[in-house]
Amino acid sequence: MKHWLSKRAALFESSGIRKVFDLGAKLENPINLSIGQPDFDVPGRVREAMIEAINTKKGGYTPTQGLGILREQWGEKLRKQYPHHTDRNVFLTSGTSGGLVLTMLVALDPGDEVIFTDPYFVMYDPLVTMCGGTSVPIDVYPDFKIDVDKIAAAITPRTKVIIFNSPANPTGYVATRAEIEAVALLAKEKNILLVSDEIYSMFCYDAPFISPAEFNPDVLVLDGYSKTHAMTGWRVGVAHGPADFIEQMLKFQQYTFVCAPQVAQWGALAATEVPMDDYVAAYKRKRDRLVDGIGDLYELGNPAGAFYMFPKAPWGTASEFVQKAIERYSMLIIPGGDVFSRRDTHFRLSYAASDETIERGIEALRRLAKDPD
Repeated sequence: MKHWLSKRAALFESSGIRKVFDLGAKLENPINLSIGQPDFDVPGRVREAMIEAINTKKGGYTPTQGLGILREQWGEKLRKQYPHHTDRNVFLTSGTSGGLVLTMLVALDPGDEVIFTDPYFVMYDPLVTMCGGTSVPIDVYPDFKIDVDKIAAAITPRTKVIIFNSPANPTGYVATRAEIEAVALLAKEKNILLVSDEIYSMFCYDAPFISPAEFNPDVLVLDGYSKTHAMTGWRVGVAHGPADFIEQMLKFQQYTFVCAPQVAQWGALAATEVPMDDYVAAYKRKRDRLVDGIGDLYELGNPAGAFYMFPKAPWGTASEFVQKAIERYSMLIIPGGDVFSRRDTHFRLSYAASDETIERGIEALRRLAKDPD
């Protein structure tokens, strides 16, 4: 069977996050702080819209670019948000991850370089490899701040893409306005595609969300409904950016994902009618509780958004620390090394969990920090 496999298949392993998920299914009453999806259900109005779509037999293919009424809704929003972006187009992807796949397939030739900060979302590095590119991670430890001079120094004639993610997974870091503007203008000056992964844009707790597209009209933005409306399994993402690049992404979508699921697109259309302020406030409270609960024992960076923290392990490697957490407390957290980072010093915890689980997690994390044995 091995001779059936491509060389590409041997270049990377299965996601370390999936391995933890599989382990969690075997544990009884684990303290699960690993899951990167909202712990609230899909809002009722959204569920009703999807049920109605099923009952009225709206389950077939849509146009590759998505339902016209949903694209127009996004178009109107973007015209108000970016009134001077005359060349910006939008379409629906099969999840934000699907949008990332299409972006890299369209942008990269073998040997092209992609810059992103380290720590990074688990998909960036293997996806670049999958598409024949070369990853160029920029270390932003210990505070996760964006140093545009480091990014500029990493640019070579082969640099094709910079991936920007704020609020960030896994760190929860939210870039400042100055950092965002600097990266956006650098990409424009160097004629490099800047891809802004904005899936957590709703979850900014200490300051309003800012997109680099505000400073650079050629930024490609990837967004979606998975995190904002708990629609992780429904696979509806959004891509908007320069019309010529969007047209090429559509071509690749025709031959890969075909379209986002129609039923879920009707749910996404209804999602704009649902106020989400209470959900965001709840996550801010969860964030604050964790910071208060473990901030004296762990280096947390500045988790100002998303629903993650990326603490430094107080002893040992992150992998050793996570293994001890599982053995002693059935606590599921994700080690940074080989998943989110070139370093094995930090681990990701998600506070997309019940208050009870968070309280159990705080107690276990405090004990682990004080007693490694």
